[in-house]
Amino acid sequence: MKLVIGIVRPEKANDVLEALYRAHVRGFSLSRVQGHGGELDRVETYRGTTVKMGLSDKVRFEIAVSDPFVQPAIDALCEGGRTGEVGDGKIFVVPLERVVRIRTGETGHGAVTPVGS
Repeated sequence: MKLVIGIVRPEKANDVLEALYRAHVRGFSLSRVQGHGGELDRVETYRGTTVKMGLSDKVRFEIAVSDPFVQPAIDALCEGGRTGEVGDGKIFVVPLERVVRIRTGETGHGAVTPVGS
């Protein structure tokens, strides 16, 4: 089991959701985050004052998957999140030691598989 973390542009979040759905990857968390990567600092004008914007708004997907769904999740994040420009985001894959479904007490693979699959 793995935790796939994808950080993408906010305007690409719906495209990522559609790609995950098409890949049959279900069950994820989504949160709005801010960060700074390889993109250039941008300068904006706010109330007549020039402000250097150091952090960019991003959307973070956290997807716990069994091993067969790791690559489809990665592919869906790439397909939905890619613009080809600097700042498209990153994907991190980390091992999951244990997963427990609270409702049933299932653990491991059964806890990350969507209900009804």
